[in-house]
Amino acid sequence: MAHKVTRLDFLKTAGMATTGAIIGSKASAVSSESGSSPSNVSRGPSRKVNLALIGIANQGASDARQFINSGLANIVAVCDVDLDSQGSQETIKLVPKAKQFRDFRVMFDKMAGDIDAVQVAIPDFAHFPVCMAAMQLGKSVYVEKPMTRTFYEAELMARMAESNPKIVTQVGNQGHSGENYFQFKAWKEAGIIKDVTSVTAFMNGSRRWHPYDPNITKYPEAQPLPKGMTDKDWDTWLTTAAYHDFNEKYHPGNWRGWYDFGLGALGDWGAHILDTIHEFLDLGLPYEIEPLHVVNLNDYFFPLESTIKFRFPSRGDMPPVDITWYDGVKNIPPVPDGYFSVDAAVDNTIPPPGGVPQQKPVQQKMPGAGKIIYSRELTFKGGTHSAPLVIIPAEKAREMALKLPKYPESPSNHYENFLKACLGEEKTRSPFQTFAPLAQIFSLGIIALRRNKKLIFNRDTKEIVNDKFANAMLADRPPRKGWESYYI
Repeated sequence: MAHKVTRLDFLKTAGMATTGAIIGSKASAVSSESGSSPSNVSRGPSRKVNLALIGIANQGASDARQFINSGLANIVAVCDVDLDSQGSQETIKLVPKAKQFRDFRVMFDKMAGDIDAVQVAIPDFAHFPVCMAAMQLGKSVYVEKPMTRTFYEAELMARMAESNPKIVTQVGNQGHSGENYFQFKAWKEAGIIKDVTSVTAFMNGSRRWHPYDPNITKYPEAQPLPKGMTDKDWDTWLTTAAYHDFNEKYHPGNWRGWYDFGLGALGDWGAHILDTIHEFLDLGLPYEIEPLHVVNLNDYFFPLESTIKFRFPSRGDMPPVDITWYDGVKNIPPVPDGYFSVDAAVDNTIPPPGGVPQQKPVQQKMPGAGKIIYSRELTFKGGTHSAPLVIIPAEKAREMALKLPKYPESPSNHYENFLKACLGEEKTRSPFQTFAPLAQIFSLGIIALRRNKKLIFNRDTKEIVNDKFANAMLADRPPRKGWESYYI
């Protein structure tokens, strides 16, 4: 790494401005014309990216199909601690010639020379060591959102990507290569989106992975491992996290609701709702984070409901912005007059919250997730992922119709964009340097939630200044023995 920052250094002072890092500054808001530089994948008319898939069930299986169907990737290896699961086996059938592994470290030891890039689609907490291991070997990385679990990990990952211009990185907020991305950019440049003062963001769908139990006093009891998994495989699943006995409430696919493993609804859906707002409004990091409403706060997993306010200062000629996040089935945000007079578009390429087939929003019915953007002159209604914005109320939308600029169609979806960047043909739209501050915002929100108090954050030194315990949580606890090398 060009800049080595140990966990101890980070805890002593989170200020990193003198080391050349750009994370959280204006420079981190990368335009659509910038991103990661090309990797060292050799060129040629029929050249494909040699891709290893790490995590091949659930979301990993979905990502794998996208990469396979792109025609731009040669899948050389698959890796999953639970290779015998139905999801893993279905992916393996699609790439029967790919070598199979249960431990990413073994895969890298045996095949590093045959791999150009990796897909990382595993639990949030495990993203960091796998991505760092890949980048330490000079491999390009596509990692699922929310990028990392902790503030500190996002800082280190973005620094690592920045230190090696041959590494291509992409975070899996897929809508960042869709219509909303190009629309938001064009409307911002044309002055349609300007003087934004507040944003309401919400996810009110059900959460299959949430371990509802308000009376929990300890972690779940040990259960037998799934067929084919060994104690060593489970230890690999845990990576840097503190040891937990295996339980089906963690794996497969149920880890997101636990503080030790995931980032809850905020990290899950915030990445698909706030991404263009964060990038094109050049928000950087907040100076204040306050939990306004919390239901079922406990020490183990995310609350049943939460409302969190993030406050951002003025930036250049742009006014201060407040973002208020709402999650929970019953925690419905207030909406402005005219909200139901125009139907928001729906991105039907992505699964809806809770896995229920998504219907087009109808008059007087709240969507399961979305955003409302308030500016001094206009109000915008939006959904998630690549769903475009609409102006509300209907009368204003009709008035503005002929004034709205045209914007281009996306030249590639998010997966193709990553692979084409590896081949030197495009630049990624959501590289680590762009997404890291948003990942850090999620981390700050969760720290405020767990401390259940307003936090004051120094954007220059990157410290929480009014709570020493909260400030220590920026780096969280030390990794388990044997996993320290990824943090230095």
